[in-house]
Amino acid sequence: MQLSELQEIAQSVIRQARDAGATDAECTMQDGAEFSANVRMGELETLKEAGSRGAGLRVLIGRRMGSSYTSDLTPDGIRQMVRSAIDLAAVTTEDPNAALPEPEELGSLRTDLRLFSEDVAGLPTELKIDAAKRAEAAALAFDPRITNSEGGSFDSNIGGRVFANSRGFAGAYRSTYCSISAVPVATQGESMERDYWFTIARDYAGLEDAALVGRMAAERTVRRLGAVKVETQKVPVIFEPRVARTLLGNLFEAVEGRAIYRQASFLAGKLGEKIADERITLIDDGTLPGLFGSQPFDDEGVPTRRTMVIERGVLKNYLLNTYTARKLGMKTTGNASRGITGNAGIGYGNFFLEAGQKSAEEILRGVKNGFYVTELIGSGVNTVTGDYSRGAVGIWVRDGELAFPVSEVTIASTLQEMLNGVAEIGNDLEFRGSVSAPTIMIGEMTVAGR
Repeated sequence: MQLSELQEIAQSVIRQARDAGATDAECTMQDGAEFSANVRMGELETLKEAGSRGAGLRVLIGRRMGSSYTSDLTPDGIRQMVRSAIDLAAVTTEDPNAALPEPEELGSLRTDLRLFSEDVAGLPTELKIDAAKRAEAAALAFDPRITNSEGGSFDSNIGGRVFANSRGFAGAYRSTYCSISAVPVATQGESMERDYWFTIARDYAGLEDAALVGRMAAERTVRRLGAVKVETQKVPVIFEPRVARTLLGNLFEAVEGRAIYRQASFLAGKLGEKIADERITLIDDGTLPGLFGSQPFDDEGVPTRRTMVIERGVLKNYLLNTYTARKLGMKTTGNASRGITGNAGIGYGNFFLEAGQKSAEEILRGVKNGFYVTELIGSGVNTVTGDYSRGAVGIWVRDGELAFPVSEVTIASTLQEMLNGVAEIGNDLEFRGSVSAPTIMIGEMTVAGR
């Protein structure tokens, strides 16, 4: 179904909701097709092609809210969705902050964000399967210690999104992405390890070569063999970019509006204060062309934008949707996010840490004794108090060199101490998802081993 058809249906849904008694309404529609090919030991193991389509409606009767959704886009299915949402709104409790954005807050970016590529839509199935096979084959051929595989894969997605509301907004956009990954397994004596690598892009031409993906995955896997547990000590801890992203995920949880108005964040009430080392500049930007967190409007019809969250260590903004902004007496930052139904939550655009000047190699060369983290395990982060404790895997650094693999250790500190204890930020920022970070070195953390 064309986006124009979906837009017509969405606007029809809004009219029906108003006719049924809604004082305000908003409709979200999605249409998509996904593909996934997984190979293992050179053989195609699973192949999935699936399409989905659905509509979601949120209505307000005064300050009472109700929502419903359907995958049945026939006139009968739409009527039932509207009736369900109206019936639910009639029995819910009033919420004084329940409302749509003001008309002047609504809008859509007019620039081309390069979210859609025709080449993804036209890729032959044989090419996708071959890419997955080549990635796995390159991993298996890299080193004789690579003895097994959890597979190679090729995934792609083609999607369309439509949003309309009763305050005059209607917008739509299409998006694509594709990815290649490999997960080899290495064996040495009684030691068995696995790791992975992947590439992802909006278009096929933007992907790294499948063989390179396999070799990277294999190299990462082999370097983990023979890992040991070190003595408990306090040392510099360096997070590689893939792992540093998780720190940004923790920070997002601490700056999003729901945590702030509930006083469930260690950053509540800290706007305008210095909360991190001046090397830290943290940005949310949904306007960057071709990236994975970009879109012309958020899930309330508010234009996406660039928001400075932390600037040179100073907390400048929280990330808000309309509801949390009203709770806090502030304005939305265009970060509303939802599926196809229910109230909007809060999401990020492209949430990233600004790159520094030094390469990862230069940072490591300056470390006499420290821990380079390549994987984190578990979820021991409390964004209410800031307490941080996670299992970690990586490589010990001795006299500026990667010396030997380490596993079965825990790294611990607090987010407050980590933010203020940042000693270096690398220049290796890459956007492999909506959350991105370069190499980050914390001056001192506790590494708990034996």
